[in-house]
Amino acid sequence: MEKKATAPAAKAAAKQSTGGGLNPALTIPVLLAIAILTYVFILGDASHFLDAEKHKPKPGDFFGLIHSGGVVVPILMTCFLCVLVFSIERFFTINKATGTGNIDAFVRKVRSLLDSNNIADAIKECDKQKGSVGNVVKTALGKYSLLTTDTSMDKEQKLAALQKEVEEATSLELPMLEKNLTILSTLATVSTLIALLGTVLGMIRAFSALGAGGGAPDAAALATGISEALINTALGIGTSAISIIMYNFFTSKIDELTYKIDEIGMSIQQNFAAHN
Repeated sequence: MEKKATAPAAKAAAKQSTGGGLNPALTIPVLLAIAILTYVFILGDASHFLDAEKHKPKPGDFFGLIHSGGVVVPILMTCFLCVLVFSIERFFTINKATGTGNIDAFVRKVRSLLDSNNIADAIKECDKQKGSVGNVVKTALGKYSLLTTDTSMDKEQKLAALQKEVEEATSLELPMLEKNLTILSTLATVSTLIALLGTVLGMIRAFSALGAGGGAPDAAALATGISEALINTALGIGTSAISIIMYNFFTSKIDELTYKIDEIGMSIQQNFAAHN
């Protein structure tokens, strides 16, 4: 009986949870292509350089300066675009999951309706909330209604079934909220390592220029190598910093939603124990 009752709600929640979010397998290659095209045709446009070989960017030309960072720059640009795109995507997804209105006010109203044993109006409030908290509460209240008329289980079994329903509904909502956050956390580390690789390559070029000239090193080649190293360092550190900030911001929002779900779930169980 219990398995049949929970199946429709679980399927509905699963369908909703898997419906949104960008597919990294498609998004990242597209962003890589955009980064390469930008590096070659925009940053590498001849108008940004003093020489035809594009070795010397014009003084004060930002695009030419970034292009001089070398072949690691498109990879770092891809990392930055990934952070930007997935941060925007997570912002809209989590904002939608928050629902309409104030969550604290919603929790207080549902508690008040539960205290008066008004399950029908509490479910209507969940429909109005249109967020992850509302989805979990609606699923729990549906189970609540079924258990009030179920005579095959004792009170302890009903409370256990209700708790399981809340946990299952929560576990189906969280993947939707946490999707693609691993990309942000990974880029926070990977972009720094890629920047370090670019820094090392730039320093190798600089020391090669220093040693190739015998007693008179090529100052231009030396400056180019050092510039390449510093540009890659700056791009990598900047991307990593933004990624860490956005990851922590989104995880704090998800933790807040999870706390509200746990809070209202406990209230539902306590109310059921008091009225049944």
